[in-house]
Amino acid sequence: MKALHDPSGALARGLAAIRHQFDVPGAFPAEVLAAAELAAKRAPTAHVDRTGEDFVTLDPASSTDLDQAFRIEAAGGDLLLHYAIADVAWLVQGGDPLDVEAWKRGVTVYLPDGKAPLYPPVLSENAASLLPGGPRPAVVFTVRVDPAGMAKLDAVERALIVNRSKFAYETAQVGELPAGFAAFSARIHGAEAARGAARVDPPEQEVEAADGGGYALVFRPRSPVEDGNAALSLACNLAVASALFDHQTGLFRVMAAPDPRALGRLQHTARALKVEWPRGATLTQFEKRLDGAIPAQAAMMSAIRRAGSGASYEPYTPGVTPWHAAIAGTYVHATAPLRRLADRYVCQAALAVANSQPVPAEVAAAFAALPKVMDEADMRSNGVDRAVIDLAEAVVLTGREGEKFKAVVTDIDERGARIQLMSEAVVSRVPAHRVEPGQEVDVRLVTADTERRLLTFERLG
Repeated sequence: MKALHDPSGALARGLAAIRHQFDVPGAFPAEVLAAAELAAKRAPTAHVDRTGEDFVTLDPASSTDLDQAFRIEAAGGDLLLHYAIADVAWLVQGGDPLDVEAWKRGVTVYLPDGKAPLYPPVLSENAASLLPGGPRPAVVFTVRVDPAGMAKLDAVERALIVNRSKFAYETAQVGELPAGFAAFSARIHGAEAARGAARVDPPEQEVEAADGGGYALVFRPRSPVEDGNAALSLACNLAVASALFDHQTGLFRVMAAPDPRALGRLQHTARALKVEWPRGATLTQFEKRLDGAIPAQAAMMSAIRRAGSGASYEPYTPGVTPWHAAIAGTYVHATAPLRRLADRYVCQAALAVANSQPVPAEVAAAFAALPKVMDEADMRSNGVDRAVIDLAEAVVLTGREGEKFKAVVTDIDERGARIQLMSEAVVSRVPAHRVEPGQEVDVRLVTADTERRLLTFERLG
């Protein structure tokens, strides 16, 4: 969610309260900043020279913490993705103040008014970032994708690369991007469909000033190039996961499918939003029909994203195949080391495995410790995201107290009825008895409290 205007200051006050409540990290300690300045000067001495190759990046226009650069080439009927990932492990030494602070933070936390980065900007937005304008150290994954979309890790090496062009989601056209980008994306998405993957990437919710005063909660649609860029990362993460699992090591991202109760809530939410769910269609079949450019369907995509039991991390365990239900496969996070602590170690393990070397002992030890650290960091980040949306919903409905709304009950529990408003992308609760999931109800907004990020409704009739 991005706050575009806040003339009354309600969002600013609410965001400050969220930072305090969730203990979002503030400025870096002096010793961490000093360590970052030294790290930024570390010369890359274990890197092959790939500066003559045409790597490019594709990110939001405003992004400066660039984790990934890429180029694609044909190899017979296969496509080769050369995926350069910021070599954070080269710059951050185990046990130094940078490393210690990163283990405290776990992830970069994003809020509408700024972010709490995992590493100081001198690294995350400069020396380690794959920005245009000079050689940068990277870990380059070479991923082979066959015509059926199966991804295999061919090689991993440290290299110096140059970003030739920084493309932006907002303006880039598929035809401007490197040859093979569209074909590569099509292969990966085709393989997803064949696996029965249920991955959903909803548009981002934003808050903007509405005509005549107040605010509106809207969605920023995803562009085709953004979906194509996600396919590059997905292919790399799947290929790395397979290689690490085959070598009986790694840290995997796992997630269970929505349970029957969550699935029922989603069906009721679809009814509330007037999004057709064909009789007999599975969740995977249904979500493939959704169009993020249509506000009601964008809200449905967000509801699906929230419906799962939550993803977590698990180290390799003999006899256990780690599984990510949304991906429908064994999966790792390796492609965002500037923003996720775990990725740094997965990259190091992949380097070792691909070059027939033992995984460093400190990396193997980290795999055992990281799940708790990353799950806690994700819990904080997800809590912040949810609180921001709650704040946005309260801000959007401020001044509409007393207004009547039609809603659909999506679930019942000890706290009452969970409802989805039919005219707004807002989920709330109402004290209600003798109602059933899927039932339409009329409600009146009683309170829109931006200080407590709370909406209260009463049932009518």
